[in-house]
Amino acid sequence: MPMPTTLTTADGLTLRTCEWPATDARSTVLIVHGLGEHAGRYAHVAAQLVNHGHHVVAYDHRGHGDSDGPRGRLHHPDDLLRDLARVIDAVRAARPGPLVLLGHSMGGAIAARMVAAGLEPKPPRWHRAVDALVLSSPALDIGLGGAQQALLAVLRRLAPNFAIGNGLEPDWVSRDPAVVAAYIDDPLVHDRVSAKLVSFMADAGAFVRAHAAQWRLPTLLLYAGADRCVVPAGSAAFAAAAPASVVTVRAFPALYHELFNEPEQAEVLAALTAWLGTAPYTGH
Repeated sequence: MPMPTTLTTADGLTLRTCEWPATDARSTVLIVHGLGEHAGRYAHVAAQLVNHGHHVVAYDHRGHGDSDGPRGRLHHPDDLLRDLARVIDAVRAARPGPLVLLGHSMGGAIAARMVAAGLEPKPPRWHRAVDALVLSSPALDIGLGGAQQALLAVLRRLAPNFAIGNGLEPDWVSRDPAVVAAYIDDPLVHDRVSAKLVSFMADAGAFVRAHAAQWRLPTLLLYAGADRCVVPAGSAAFAAAAPASVVTVRAFPALYHELFNEPEQAEVLAALTAWLGTAPYTGH
């Protein structure tokens, strides 16, 4: 069972966090969940990681799950990165040893953007170094067409935090009907986004892709070829530009967005745990 705790953000919100302890852990894996969902949906992933000797921490983003904050909205464009920095600091203080970020979808964009900030000549104050990175169906390209970009520009100017539906269908998350039904029935799942949040995701993905050639952190990229929630080409472009000696890529052509919730999840989890077992952690 996870151990629930809380953490306070720089602007006073309470984030719900939870831990799955492991004895003599090889590393700590910090799970950064996706848009509209929450950390509790990763309990089965955490259980597998603990069985393979990894301590696991997860948290609900602001405006998600059991954490404070309005659904789908941001106060500052970098709120999600500042929050992640707070969580990293707390994990580092409590758990020595290698720290691995595991980001799914929007969480993948957040985690990758955190890492990419270290490639800037003057990293922002919220940047924190980690020892390895795992990206699961990361939102490196959210597929905004011309009309959507035009609408986003208008909303960003006139109503940047007006929350609307995200346009994603529950059937897109997995080919497993039971997963889709649980997703629909989950009271902690929501579909709200604002122009400010969408802009953050679009900008974060573009920034990460632009810095792929400079990548130097050991990274495992897992992505779904039949993804309709994010554009798989964003992951493919990152993989093509990043050094092969640093970024390990596993594409699953037939799978939907939530790789860890697909019928083939055992294969995906095996790829994850195998890589973590041999990952050349950088140290910090």
